[in-house]
Amino acid sequence: MGKLKLVCVVAMMSMSTFSFADSSEAEVLKVLSAYMDARNSRDFKTVIALSSKVGTLDTNSDGSFHKPEVRQTIAYWEKSGDAFTHYFYPEATAIADDVVHVRFYSEGMVGSGDSMSDYRTRVTMNWVKESGSWVLRSAHYSPASYGGVHKTQVSDFED
Repeated sequence: MGKLKLVCVVAMMSMSTFSFADSSEAEVLKVLSAYMDARNSRDFKTVIALSSKVGTLDTNSDGSFHKPEVRQTIAYWEKSGDAFTHYFYPEATAIADDVVHVRFYSEGMVGSGDSMSDYRTRVTMNWVKESGSWVLRSAHYSPASYGGVHKTQVSDFED
């Protein structure tokens, strides 16, 4: 009887852990959608509200070095030029109670005026809970040119 109680307690703890992870992952995917919509509509107040108050750590897919930690401002975003992006296949994984890792593919147009160009990139982001709200803390963009330097291996196709 004691073993049965132990198994039940462990099962209940596991289920509550999984439901928390599922909940935080779903919450962050909703916030990601709002964040991407705000970027596309140039609603920079919302973009900033959905970014960490201590700043974000970003790496762009343009080949430049990691960017220094930056506190988001409207002026910062206005200088970034025009962009419209679609994102595909978002996945969220809770890695701690207050940290969710997100990855997805993104493609769209960036630039300004007549000098717009298309791009395709892979994105990873870390979202953290600050003052009860999920906010973006870091983002890493890497080119998805479907050619790069990686040589396909058998292990790439194993699940």
